[in-house]
Amino acid sequence: MSYTKILSELDPLLSDRGAESIAKAFGSLVQRGILNHGDKLPPIRSVASHLGVSTTTISEAWSVMAAHGMIETDRRRGTTVRAQLAQGRSRYWQVPVEPGTLPIDLSTGTPDPQLLPRIGEVLARISADLAVTSYVDPTVLDVLDDALRSLWPYEPPALTIVDGALDGFERTMRSLISLGDVVVVEDPTYPPLLDTLESLGATIAGVPVDRDGIDTDALAVAMERNPRVVVIQTGPHNPTGAQVSAERLATIARIIEGTQTLIVEDAQGWNPSRTFHSVGSSHPQQTVRIQSFSKTHGPDLRIAALAGPKQLISTIVDRRQLGPGWTSRLTQRLLAEMLGDDEVEASVRHAVDTYAARRTSLFDALTARGLEVPDSTGLNLWVPVRDEQRATVALAATGIGVAPGHPFQVDQSAPHIRLTISSLDGDVERIADAVADAAGR
Repeated sequence: MSYTKILSELDPLLSDRGAESIAKAFGSLVQRGILNHGDKLPPIRSVASHLGVSTTTISEAWSVMAAHGMIETDRRRGTTVRAQLAQGRSRYWQVPVEPGTLPIDLSTGTPDPQLLPRIGEVLARISADLAVTSYVDPTVLDVLDDALRSLWPYEPPALTIVDGALDGFERTMRSLISLGDVVVVEDPTYPPLLDTLESLGATIAGVPVDRDGIDTDALAVAMERNPRVVVIQTGPHNPTGAQVSAERLATIARIIEGTQTLIVEDAQGWNPSRTFHSVGSSHPQQTVRIQSFSKTHGPDLRIAALAGPKQLISTIVDRRQLGPGWTSRLTQRLLAEMLGDDEVEASVRHAVDTYAARRTSLFDALTARGLEVPDSTGLNLWVPVRDEQRATVALAATGIGVAPGHPFQVDQSAPHIRLTISSLDGDVERIADAVADAAGR
């Protein structure tokens, strides 16, 4: 593409003539496919002359893009667009140990397969009227839409089905985020959320978490940066196990009142014994909620519900037509049947109670040994250590695999490890002794 054409495409995307705005505009050209891998950018002097700004401003814009991995400079080829916005091994794959390498694996964050609902009877019950339908049928089955809306903590403006929580999160962020946009996240948070934001060139602002969720005093300060999105896990939080309270959500709602910021709620755990709350109860047009059923009903279902403003959901649905199109209606029918099944609900309740007992037993053992572990819910414990690498290596030497803490963190100054309790069955005292020794605290 000619430099003249690139510059003409750039003009309508500029909100001002600052370096960050220019960098974001070039990022939009890449995201839209107007600029592709290997394309050469116009010379700095040409861009500066066209926009009526100094070459220093354009150099700063180039620095912003380079910091986000969008461009690279070579003396022979000049400045070109890189293959992708993020390079290197993702945070996600730094977390679990190699499967089967250690006798006790507390690293994975996954549910106990023995506690998942048995779906054979449900499949048999619906098999009689299963049918392969057409390409043009609605992307969401009415029966599932009705079931989800009856369970939702507020009346969603629009709702669709995606292939798991991370699929929903990635599609949402790709529809909302441009290069350099500020996104507030909990610190620590789930590594793939950070991977996704880094791949899009977002500016990540980490806010601490306490037992009731994201710290709202720190969030109020972060809002001064005019974030495009605030991402919160409504609980159980991964990795700390925090359970966001209704009061905390009400405070978050007050903080975003009158702003253009969207709240993205990542609701990983479905618990039929809980009353769910949401910022969407007061701000449905500023809330995107992703409800996953993987950890409660089965990871292989690969299904989650995504609700939010109509225009955003419509954009996501339209873009899916260029890929998978829709989530299998057979899987949708299976989930709808499971959500209305008493035995499945009893199984989920039993799993929740079993996880709570396992978590409490290890929590009590660790705190008895002097470790300051946050009281939590869910599948994980977040354990402070003196030296993360030494702790993980020392535990591996005793046959115990744990997740290192740094992939979960924006600010990596406080070393931690994450322990998953889902498959914990016995050996609690030995594990607690080993963790306390490795923690060095």
